[in-house]
Amino acid sequence: MVNRLLRALLVALAVAVPVVVAVKLRPLLTPEPVLLAVPDPDCDLRAGPCTGRFPGGGEVTLDLEPRGIPPARPLVLRVLIRDLVVSAVALDLTGTDMDMGYNRRMLAADGPGRFLGEGMLPVCVRTHMTWEARVLLTTPAGLLGAPFRFATSR
Repeated sequence: MVNRLLRALLVALAVAVPVVVAVKLRPLLTPEPVLLAVPDPDCDLRAGPCTGRFPGGGEVTLDLEPRGIPPARPLVLRVLIRDLVVSAVALDLTGTDMDMGYNRRMLAADGPGRFLGEGMLPVCVRTHMTWEARVLLTTPAGLLGAPFRFATSR
C-alpha cells in the first residue's frame, strides 16, 4: 500500500515539475514588447513588404519570400529598420487561433538597418489559417514589437 502511494506521488511530481517549470519559463521565451508598431491595415504581406510605424517615431518593414508565404517551404525573412537603434532582431511566426508551437528565428545584420534570416511556417491541418509574424526589436528602450497578420490556404 505504501509503495503504491509513493509511486503515485512520484508520478504526480514527475508530471507537475515540468509543467511548473514550463509555465514559469514561458515569459522568458515570449516576453511582451513595451511598445507595438501600428501596421498598415491595407498591406498584404503575401503580396509584398509591409511597414509598421511606432508611436513617437521609427518604423519596421517586413518582407517574406516566396510571395504567397507557403507552409512547409523555406522562407527568406527580411527586416528593414528606420530611425531606431536596434541591437537584435527576431521574428516570431505564430498561429492566431491555434497554438503552432514556438517558432522564433533570430535575424542577422545584413547592412545598416537591414536584417536577414530563414524560417518556415509549419504545416497546419486547417484549410485556412491566420498567422501573425511579429518582428521583435531589442532596443535601449526595451523590446519593441511589430505584428503583421496574414492568412494561408491549402
